[in-house]
Amino acid sequence: MTLEPEHLGQSSQELATKLRELRKQAGLSGVRLAARCSMSQSKVSRIENGKVRPSLVDVEQILRALDAPPHVIAEVSALARLANTEWRNLRELRRKGLGTRQAELKALEASSTRLRYFLLSMVTGLLATPEYVRASLAHSPTDTSKAVAGKLARQAVLYDASKQFTFILTEQAVRWPVVSPLALAEQMDRLSSLSYLPNVRIGLIPVGAPTPTNPLNTFTIYDTSLATIETSAGLLVLRDDRDVGSYLEEFSGYEENALFDEDVRERLAEWSASCRS
Repeated sequence: MTLEPEHLGQSSQELATKLRELRKQAGLSGVRLAARCSMSQSKVSRIENGKVRPSLVDVEQILRALDAPPHVIAEVSALARLANTEWRNLRELRRKGLGTRQAELKALEASSTRLRYFLLSMVTGLLATPEYVRASLAHSPTDTSKAVAGKLARQAVLYDASKQFTFILTEQAVRWPVVSPLALAEQMDRLSSLSYLPNVRIGLIPVGAPTPTNPLNTFTIYDTSLATIETSAGLLVLRDDRDVGSYLEEFSGYEENALFDEDVRERLAEWSASCRS
């Protein structure tokens, strides 16, 4: 199966149709298949109607219950992975509007309780000062006023004590000159202040610190169900448990090697003073 970015996330209905056809070819009712898979009949029905996006584990259970041959397992498993992966290029994001994107992120944050952010090259909007937010969007060819307002409004979620946030930033992300030296010092001061919130952990990986792997992209993990990976060309959305799990493992490795609490505040104070000088 050829992997085309534009086809990612568009295979859900094709997967649903294929699973329904395989069940009928096996001569099984939805009730009997559900019993073999230890699933509810309603879940099997929703999967076959395209109303529920099955995970790879769900698909494997169904294929085993249907005694599918190896070549069918390979084909349908590849289709399931595509159905659980979505690609959004920058053109699409800009066409929908950056303000719309902020509404989507706000909804994701509202529905999640454990949020993890790995920030490779810039400070995320949740932690940013207004000046930093405006500067981070200055390159956009479209109107950014709604996006700026949306980013700043989203910051209120940090004060929701029912949620837990962990941010891991590289030194490059903190010190990259997105704004003037004085404004960058104020941004560092904000990071230090937010690190005192009881439900917010801010970690720092200084230049030269060992890491288990070489980081390639900024990414965010919402609970254990969804991960988004940012690239210069667009956004990759992963929903399959195994794909999300690989990013959870990567994040844990960075977390183990990061500085936290007073160690972070000491570094931020040092860098902030350097900017002001």
